[in-house]
Amino acid sequence: MSALADLPTTCRTTRVFVVEDSEVIRKRLVSMLTGLAGVELIGHAESAADAIARILSQKPDVVVLDIKLTAGSGIEVLRTIKHRIPSVVVIMLTNYASAQYRSKCLEAGAEYFLDKTNEFEKLLPIIVQLKRSHA
Repeated sequence: MSALADLPTTCRTTRVFVVEDSEVIRKRLVSMLTGLAGVELIGHAESAADAIARILSQKPDVVVLDIKLTAGSGIEVLRTIKHRIPSVVVIMLTNYASAQYRSKCLEAGAEYFLDKTNEFEKLLPIIVQLKRSHA
């Protein structure tokens, strides 16, 4: 292993922003991410307009994004933030996991597309992998 791998995880923190309309899921995500070493949860939103404004101002490394929001669409958020901050990694986490939505989100720039029902547990390993690649 290289000396870089031996450095403390605090050398480079991966900043994560969560966009989720369900309070239960949002609290679960916040709880999961808050305790993860080397990851800083910098905020969360439940509407498209709030998410776009806060993401553009805070410039996270990673956005966990739902398709259905209280007001607006996660796909609208995805297109806007990828246009303005192309380097942000977007992980779509949704109950709308049809092939049509998957294709639409990946074409709009999402790097990952996860089904909340069957793939929720894949989220943390992806963020840990991203954290390592940013270190």
